[in-house]
Amino acid sequence: MNAPALATTDGMVTDAKPVTVAIRKIGIIGAGQMGNGIAHVAAQAGYRVAISDLKAENFDKAIATITRNMARQVSKGMMKDADMSSAIGRIEYAPNFEAFGDTDLVIEAATEEETVKRRIFQDLCPKLKKSAIVASNTSSISITRLASVTDRPEKFIGIHFMNPVPVMALVELIRGIATDDATFVETRKFVETLGKSIAVSEDFPAFIVNRILLPMINEAVYTLYEGVGTVDSIDKALKLGANHPMGPLELADFIGLDTCLSVMQVLHMGLSDSKYRPCPLLVKYVEAGWLGRKAKRGFYDYRGDKPVPTR
Repeated sequence: MNAPALATTDGMVTDAKPVTVAIRKIGIIGAGQMGNGIAHVAAQAGYRVAISDLKAENFDKAIATITRNMARQVSKGMMKDADMSSAIGRIEYAPNFEAFGDTDLVIEAATEEETVKRRIFQDLCPKLKKSAIVASNTSSISITRLASVTDRPEKFIGIHFMNPVPVMALVELIRGIATDDATFVETRKFVETLGKSIAVSEDFPAFIVNRILLPMINEAVYTLYEGVGTVDSIDKALKLGANHPMGPLELADFIGLDTCLSVMQVLHMGLSDSKYRPCPLLVKYVEAGWLGRKAKRGFYDYRGDKPVPTR
C-alpha cells in the first residue's frame, strides 16, 4: 500500500506529502474505548489495522463505535464518505495473536493491570516477526519493567494516547531503559502521521499527564470524602473557578474509577510518597463496582435521562 496520509489534529486527512514510515500494518490488543480509538485514527491515516480481543462481540462493538464517530466527522465536513468507507474497510478482527504475524507495530490497550499486560506480552512476542515494534498504551506502568518480559526490550516503547483518542491531540512517548533510537524514531514518525502532538516523557510512574492529573482527581475525591463539598459543588467549583471543561469527579467517571485507582496505586508504590495515597472513598467506589460511566454509576448515576450525583 502507499505511505499513510498525514492527518491534522482536527481529524481531516490532508493531501500534504506524507511522512515516510516503515510501519504499514498495526495490531491492537483490546477493543475497548482506547483500543477502538487508536484503531479509528490509525485506519483513518491509511494504516491496515487488526484488533484482537478476548470476545469477538467486542470487536463488533468497536466497529459500531468507530463507524458512529467517523459518521460524525463526515457530518461536520472533517472526512469524506468514501474515506470513511475505506478506513473502516482497513480494520479487521484478529482472532488470536498468530494473526499479528505480519504486523509492523502492535499496541497493547488492555486493562491497566501490570500482571495482565505482562502475560499478554509473553504470549504475544513469539507470534511476531523479529522486526515488529511492541508498544503499550499504559497510562502509568513502567515501560522498562513491561519490556523486560519480552524478547525485544530494544523494540519496546510506551505510546500513551489520550482519551478520547480521535479528539485529543496529545500522545506521550515513553522510552524504556533499553528502547533503541531506531524504535523511538519510527514510532515518532508513526504518531506524527496520525496528526498528533508528542510529549516525550521519562519512564517515571504515571509519566507527565497522569502524574499531574490523577493526584488532582484524588484530591477532589478527598474533598468529597471529608465533606468539604458535594459532588455538584466540587465539579462546579473547578469548572467555573478554574475554567476546566469538566469537573474532576465527572472526569474521573469518564476515565473509569478503576483506572484512576490503578494509577494512584502505581504512583503511591512507585514514588513511596504519602501524598499519592488513594482516597479511601475512591477505593470504596471501585470495590462496589461503581466505576463511572462504563458501569452506569460512579460519582454520578447515569441510569436516568440526566446524570445525578451519588453523594
